[in-house]
Amino acid sequence: MLGLMQSWPLTVDKILDHAARWHGHREIVTRSVEGPIVRGTYAECHDRAKRVSSALKGWGVKLGDRVATLAWNTQRHMEAWYGIMGIGAVCHTLNPRLFPEQIAWIINHAEDRIIFVDLTFVGVLEQILPKCPTVERVVVMTDAWNMPQTTLPRAECYEQVVAESSNVCEWGGFSEETACGLCYTSGTTGDPKGVMYSHRSNFLHTLVGLQADVLATSVRDTILPVVPMFHANAWGVAFAAPAVGAKLVLPGAKMDGQSIYELLSTERVTTSAAVPTVWQMLLTHLQSHGLKLPDLERVTIGGAACPETIIRAFHDDYGVDVFHAWGMTETSPLGTTGSLTPEVSSQPFDQQVPYRLKQGRPPIGIELKLTDDEGNILPHDGKTFGHLMVRGSFVAGSYFKGAGGNILDKQGFFDTGDIATIDPIGYMQITDRAKDVVKSGGEWISTIDIENIALGHPAAEQTAVIGVPHPKWDERPILIVKLKEGETATRQDFLDFLQGKIAKWWMPDDVVFVDDIPLGATGKIDKKVLRARLKDYRLPSASPEPA
Repeated sequence: MLGLMQSWPLTVDKILDHAARWHGHREIVTRSVEGPIVRGTYAECHDRAKRVSSALKGWGVKLGDRVATLAWNTQRHMEAWYGIMGIGAVCHTLNPRLFPEQIAWIINHAEDRIIFVDLTFVGVLEQILPKCPTVERVVVMTDAWNMPQTTLPRAECYEQVVAESSNVCEWGGFSEETACGLCYTSGTTGDPKGVMYSHRSNFLHTLVGLQADVLATSVRDTILPVVPMFHANAWGVAFAAPAVGAKLVLPGAKMDGQSIYELLSTERVTTSAAVPTVWQMLLTHLQSHGLKLPDLERVTIGGAACPETIIRAFHDDYGVDVFHAWGMTETSPLGTTGSLTPEVSSQPFDQQVPYRLKQGRPPIGIELKLTDDEGNILPHDGKTFGHLMVRGSFVAGSYFKGAGGNILDKQGFFDTGDIATIDPIGYMQITDRAKDVVKSGGEWISTIDIENIALGHPAAEQTAVIGVPHPKWDERPILIVKLKEGETATRQDFLDFLQGKIAKWWMPDDVVFVDDIPLGATGKIDKKVLRARLKDYRLPSASPEPA
């Protein structure tokens, strides 16, 4: 027997329809790529997104066609998103931080027909599009005044396209299982792989993200997603904010500490989301200028483990709650969030910190398990390291065009590539990427724990830990440090700082000082590059042995 409820497909066009109808006056504020701050509303965004849809249909775009964007977080990008998705085409967000050759490979693999591009990246497309035969047309996301002279094929000016197109265009009318968005992994091992979101998966992810114990976004919020829209849907904020009518503040291309502070303060932002490096830049700006954040209430930090120094600085100096989140392109991306359970929140802040440093608990719609190398289930005791496996209603079941073959185990779980622990009350903590974990004497050492503790040294600006070969123990960790400008420190200074904070056998066998620590396309430390740079490194002959 079936239920007797209305059939109402969960398609994301309904999100912006709702925002325009019930929150049409709420603002979208953008630091434009051209420079000035511009202001719009959800009603205007909806109208202009419909015009994008009309233009796409006029160019022959059909259900399932891939239409790419190469753009920052702006209202124009939002309009293109919903204009593409609303007619059943697939919005393919390209990551401009990849190498041009990688972007070209991804465009060709996706078979993108049209690309919407910000002024910043016109030169990149001019360089690679001769190698991308499927691209028929490029829309430069600017006005006629700023439209550049370009060699791009059939280049269109975005504002002219919008002005000349009709705002009467039917959205939806297709299955909620229809492909909605396409986002490629960063390709740290092998070629990038495409994760194809459905309308249903993005809609469900939005509903989950709005929960009080997840991102807790409401109509009373002003939200600044610093995390880019090309990183797994800006962690879902580009759907969640219009779903509840939250005021949306979009940073464009400028994500330095001063620029982010300006938006936080002038727009009275209450909640924000970004990777740790952004928050570190902001804290440096605040501290060096004696500034405060009277309106900011909470920030979500993901993409990499958040150091304790950042959590404490926001809490102690600015009265801001920091919540960890974990996820990946394949999980849409929310997998866990660090909301506090009653038994944790009732404790003093110092006792909460160990839980705040964890990546958190899974929301409804996500299931986790830990396994050993043979696939056996491991206990949730907070101590046992294992491979983190995930399944759920918005988790990838396969990659685009079957890349990588079958990616699920017999129970339908996806191997995240992370090594983690889960404690008895459900808090998950990432201890490493499987490819980065240091295996010493048959035991695993968490490089992330050492990195975050070492980052608390007052002279450290960035830290990383990698494993290097050892004749007896297989691998031993070394600590790599980039010092703050004007600071000095010795190897022993850092070893002394770590003393008593980590297990004796975790102690790095050496400390290597470097001028920079490379970051990958998603803002995480690129340990592949670090290992390549240090390929000729040899451990000191007097390395201590693990106890």
